[in-house]
Amino acid sequence: MSAAARPLARRLLRLAVSLSILAALLAWVGPRSLLESLAQAAPGWVAAGVALALLANSVCAWRWRALARRLGHEVTPGWAWVAYLRGQALNAVLPGATVGGDVWRAWALHRAGMPLARASASVVLDRLSGLWALVLLGGAVLLPALMAGLPPGAWPGLQALATPALAGLLGVATLALALAPLALLRAGARVPWARRPWWRGWRELAQRDPVGLWAQQLRLSLVAQAATVAALAAAARALDLPLAWWWLVPAATPIFIAAALPVGLGGWGTREAAAAAVLGLLGVPAAQAVAVSVLFGLYPLLQAPLGLLPLPRAEAPAGPARP
Repeated sequence: MSAAARPLARRLLRLAVSLSILAALLAWVGPRSLLESLAQAAPGWVAAGVALALLANSVCAWRWRALARRLGHEVTPGWAWVAYLRGQALNAVLPGATVGGDVWRAWALHRAGMPLARASASVVLDRLSGLWALVLLGGAVLLPALMAGLPPGAWPGLQALATPALAGLLGVATLALALAPLALLRAGARVPWARRPWWRGWRELAQRDPVGLWAQQLRLSLVAQAATVAALAAAARALDLPLAWWWLVPAATPIFIAAALPVGLGGWGTREAAAAAVLGLLGVPAAQAVAVSVLFGLYPLLQAPLGLLPLPRAEAPAGPARP
């Protein structure tokens, strides 16, 4: 196979994997049952889910812009918002889950005047920040959820996680996860390879108010992930899923991670498989779990037309000339 044909072959393979997983799930739960569940979705909750998903993306755009600024490049809020939504639209329709849109964001930031290495670093750090907050939020809510009791029909083995020893371990792990980025930032300028060109961006982040950067990313990432989980909860309410929100928070962590794996098309297939497995442990029937995941997966498609908005100026307009 020629070098030029390999990327296309990889995309087609990812598309085939995504569609195969989704087809297998549809065959398992029954297409008619899935369509009937989606047809009965409450419009008000669907609209709320779309609005919450858009809010989450807007906060993520602000977080990405803040990272780019700390890496030495300023873009306007309007440019960052449209560029982020355009990247999300590409993620929703291109094979490779989050890869295609993220590559476009790095390229767009580079075209806006930022060196390619730093533009790419801003996108990677943005993704890592979101993953960090997602796991942190899920871990922080898991223990209170276990103490509140399992939902009806849940796998009884989950209750074993509520032992004092595991509860203490979970608390320590959550605290360590929350503080780990701050420790890495403070150590970033002292590692032996800190003077290497490829480490220069991290060294600058470590030297420019690491506590402020850590607090900013923690705050924005937690707000973004809370809004995303709320969008999932709205999808559950739209389909009358009888599951408390405090169980949806830890359940969302593996579901969202599966959706971000670069093996499918816009998260389709992997997200539904994770939803069926994780929500199944909580006593949710497979057909209903897949329906909730499918409805949640429609949110990015409903937002995709926003990616067609004209890209505003990246540079802030110059102020009036002074005499």
